[in-house]
Amino acid sequence: MIRIRNVFYGVWLYAGTFLLMTLYMALLPAPRRVGMRAALRFWAVAMVWGMRVIGGVRLEVRGREKLPEGAYLIAAKHQSMFDIVPPFLFASDSLFVMKRELAKIPLFGWLSQKAKMIRVDREAHAKAMFALIADAKQLMAEPRQLVIFPEGTRHPPGAPADYKPGVAALYRELGLPCVPVATNSGVYLDAKGLVLKRGTVVVQILDPIEPGLKRAAFMTLLQDRIESASADLLKG
Repeated sequence: MIRIRNVFYGVWLYAGTFLLMTLYMALLPAPRRVGMRAALRFWAVAMVWGMRVIGGVRLEVRGREKLPEGAYLIAAKHQSMFDIVPPFLFASDSLFVMKRELAKIPLFGWLSQKAKMIRVDREAHAKAMFALIADAKQLMAEPRQLVIFPEGTRHPPGAPADYKPGVAALYRELGLPCVPVATNSGVYLDAKGLVLKRGTVVVQILDPIEPGLKRAAFMTLLQDRIESASADLLKG
């Protein structure tokens, strides 16, 4: 049954996304980002609907009341491709960092530019970080919410944590609150976002970390909050 669900949900996930991107091309001539915020939210709603109705997996977002006003960082646990979806539902204007190579993909690259996502050249190392911080300062003034996965890539549930220093640099330079986010998405969805088993993906918004902490203290607190809450979610 899971295999059948995965076939149909895979069609919904990938073909549905492609169809919506095609339709969203009509937004490109519009000034600024007119319509893009609503378009991205609709895509997220459609993906969650398909995951529930076709895949048999629900989404529960906890702790929305803890979100600050205005601009802030979102530092989220990353177990599945699906993890990019919830921020479009609980944050008012999500902003993602993406590899520069992805901007070359037809449709996706054009729409990501229209949505003013941040593109980075990972091969540039320190130069890339300076450019990321400069772009983030400019875009966060709108204001927006910058989503970053501190581990840099997806890790299966229960895997040892491996937090990268980039989130600390953004926290220091932007001077904004950082909202940790835990999840158990990898229990029910694989790395590509396809269904492993039926159940409920929980996204847990945790207490914000106010700006001003030293780098070591911030990294320790961030990792402890995310890892502890994610471990609790794995226990059910």
